[in-house]
Amino acid sequence: MPGPLAHRPVAGLRILDRSAGRGASVRTRELQDLLPKGGEAHRATFLELFFDLVLVFALNRATTQAVGDFTDPGRLGVILSDAGKTLILLLALWAIWHVTAWTTSRYDPRHEAIQLVVIMRLLATMVMGAAIPGAFSDRGLTFAAAYVIAQVSHPLILAIMLRGSERQGLKLRMLITFSVTGIFWIAGALLPAGWDRGVLWALALAIEFGAARYGWPVPGLGRSPTWKWDLSGEHLADRYQSFFLIALGESVLTTGIAYSDSSHSAGHTTAFAAALATTVLIWRIYFYRAGQILPEAVRKSKQPARFGRSTADSHMIMLAGIVATSIGSELTIDHPYGEVPPPWLALVLGGPALFMVGRSRLEYEVFCRVSPSRIAVLVALVALFPLLMLARPLAGLVATALVLAAAAVADWRRARRAPPEPAKPGK
Repeated sequence: MPGPLAHRPVAGLRILDRSAGRGASVRTRELQDLLPKGGEAHRATFLELFFDLVLVFALNRATTQAVGDFTDPGRLGVILSDAGKTLILLLALWAIWHVTAWTTSRYDPRHEAIQLVVIMRLLATMVMGAAIPGAFSDRGLTFAAAYVIAQVSHPLILAIMLRGSERQGLKLRMLITFSVTGIFWIAGALLPAGWDRGVLWALALAIEFGAARYGWPVPGLGRSPTWKWDLSGEHLADRYQSFFLIALGESVLTTGIAYSDSSHSAGHTTAFAAALATTVLIWRIYFYRAGQILPEAVRKSKQPARFGRSTADSHMIMLAGIVATSIGSELTIDHPYGEVPPPWLALVLGGPALFMVGRSRLEYEVFCRVSPSRIAVLVALVALFPLLMLARPLAGLVATALVLAAAAVADWRRARRAPPEPAKPGK
């Protein structure tokens, strides 16, 4: 059964001009058509799943680009620069996906206008993915233009569809914000390749993420508090779960390609097995149990929109961790022996650690507590860093898999001793 949020009457669709008579009634029906419907409304549509496949391609391009940057680590400044560029690309992709997920959770994803929004963002993501290898060189304008078109067209279309309702105000705020940040995106793309471009793009992302967190404030219009945002909470939770699987799918794709391109020696095979085991264990740890009952937690939360925004941050942290893990795994599969460059080891150990930070945050949001095994994993991964500096790259990947396996076993033992714990969100 869909959650009550999918059926909640939406005050935001109240017509402001009551003198319009019959025209107002027609407009009310048009606006009601945009709302999520019952039945299957909380499940992702085929178009949304298609969009997810395109995102896998874009994430893979970003990961492949990062692997190339880390193959020859070089100086610390170069490493930090490359890592910062990868982070900007990932945040841009996350912003596209995240706004799309919220849109299809607030409105009926089967409505023609919403499908148009999703298709435009799907095409933009495809173009962005294709431009990622040269985003900070000769393809910067292509990447930036696709991003700006996706972010501006979305609120523009919905502002037109929602004219005459209180919900139009939020879309107008978003349209103004993305129009302003679009200037930074295009201006950065027109600059010579280098960190000046990255600085402007990072500034644009900071404004966009900050605006989303504080209700898209605009001078003269104020802001739109999240407690006014009605949405289908089960659909949003389903999209977050799907996104997590997208990230894991990209990791499997990356490690599989790396192993297929190797000589299949004992070292390469062991590294591939450890990388695959790490991916499976990350999946197991996520879905036990906070990730599994995320829809229930959203349904029980006092402010679903605020809860959804908070869990979005947790999934963004986990995304960064999975991508870092994927990069470290591919580097280790390619070079299982020899000296261990500190940046490689930081990815192999730091990726799972970053994932565990996001997963612990999600667990606290769902249960208002964090399992001791999560803290133990973080302590173990940090403690292993100086020890593994003297070992081969393969040792780091195997050690990481063993640490995550211990956490999964702890979850399994706890599940055997106690009945399933219900969600107890604090927000």
